[in-house]
Amino acid sequence: MIIAVVTIPLPGPKRDRQAVIDRSVADAPIFQEVPGLRRKYFLNGETGGGGVYEFESRAAAEAWFNADWADWMEGRFGARPSVTIWDNPVVLDNIAGEVRVDGVPTPKPQTDA
Repeated sequence: MIIAVVTIPLPGPKRDRQAVIDRSVADAPIFQEVPGLRRKYFLNGETGGGGVYEFESRAAAEAWFNADWADWMEGRFGARPSVTIWDNPVVLDNIAGEVRVDGVPTPKPQTDA
């Protein structure tokens, strides 16, 4: 699995929460069509916005985050985004109560209590 973290520097103050929700929900259909994208978390902070993207492969992430994408984002937000792509071999999922390695549930390590 691949995680991409996108940051978009925006002038303050922090964007209104409801405005971010409204725009993110309206934009969600765009991201539902991205090949290989599993999840996207829409972010809002004091210094701008961004997202955390979960892709099934590095190839899918790199296909999405290209120069045309950066130009499109800059046109929408007035600032050029930065992207960092990470390999994500291990996931701790406290909701499901499991640890996954490359998507496969793995026995939990024993702890000394």
